[in-house]
Amino acid sequence: MLIGVLKEIYLGETRCALIPLSVDRLVKGGAQVTVESGLGACVGIFDSEYQKTGASIDSRSNILKNADMILRVRKPPIEEVAPLKKGCIHISFLDPFNEKTLVAELAKNNISVISMEMIPRTTRAQKMDALSSQANLAGYVTVILAAERLPKIFPLLMTPAGTIQPARVFIIGAGVAGLQAIATAKRLGARVEAFDTRPVVKEQVQSLGAKFVEIDLGETGQTTQGYAKSLTPEQLQKQRNGMARVCMQSDVVITTAQLFGRKAPVLLTKDIIAQMKPGTIIVDMAVESGGNVEGSKVNEEVTTANGVRIIGLDNLPGRVAVHASQMYSANLHNLIEEYWDKDSKTFKLNIEDEIIKGALITHQGTVVNEMVKNIK
Repeated sequence: MLIGVLKEIYLGETRCALIPLSVDRLVKGGAQVTVESGLGACVGIFDSEYQKTGASIDSRSNILKNADMILRVRKPPIEEVAPLKKGCIHISFLDPFNEKTLVAELAKNNISVISMEMIPRTTRAQKMDALSSQANLAGYVTVILAAERLPKIFPLLMTPAGTIQPARVFIIGAGVAGLQAIATAKRLGARVEAFDTRPVVKEQVQSLGAKFVEIDLGETGQTTQGYAKSLTPEQLQKQRNGMARVCMQSDVVITTAQLFGRKAPVLLTKDIIAQMKPGTIIVDMAVESGGNVEGSKVNEEVTTANGVRIIGLDNLPGRVAVHASQMYSANLHNLIEEYWDKDSKTFKLNIEDEIIKGALITHQGTVVNEMVKNIK
């Protein structure tokens, strides 16, 4: 089975899908691996390093035409669907809920597509969960961005010139990214508070040394996949009111709230931001999916009239591309190895398996994922 790995062509993407360590594991398992020339240049990996682990180097057009499996980070541009080998397996992030035309084109061309953000959040699938691995890094990056821009230091400092109080950091959302943001801010010495609509995460927040902010929203919870459930308009307003009080006292506010497959909820309105201190830093991690912060803009840093700075940078994992590539590459080779048949040396697409069933979007000319099929 020929596995082809393509360079990323999305503007600003600095990650690569597979590193030599993963190539070595796949080749030793009996796979043939071919990579596009320059695949790892973005993270300082030369073609020769891939060749040493058994990969061949080829052109993009040949890989698209000949590979039985295609690996990449980002979704494919629609013009690269038709050249794919019919019946091949394509694995990448796909954003299937917002890419109806692309999904239809992949089905039309008989491509079996596994969407990495659809890997179920189960114990067995943890080693393949790229959404979590990349969110973990994004949570770290948000704190580093804020610390760099805040005109204060994070830790408590006792000096002959007096005592410097620690920065106050407020994390909204305690999923994978939020928990990593909490841990990073604590390591830098900040006083950290956090809020999540799921009471079940309170213990996790406290175990990292942060204070869990209590806001009575009534009945809330999480989906079977571990994501926060959508709030009613009344609950969302209660949440905003409760968060406003904490935001007014904070030096840094980091928002991480995203709804799977839907637009991110607006948590910080202009009214809330207007009450915050001059010099406060807001990092909107959800800016690519609509934004949690009113006024945030993709790939821009906006300063409001009252001196609050809103950071809306995309592709946060790409800012630590070496480790982001390492983790994503491991997610991919773990996924492939899980379904690799050692006798035939092929990837067995078991459509009844719970992980494949959750992540497979198109197969044998049709859209097979029930969630994606039901998109209006």
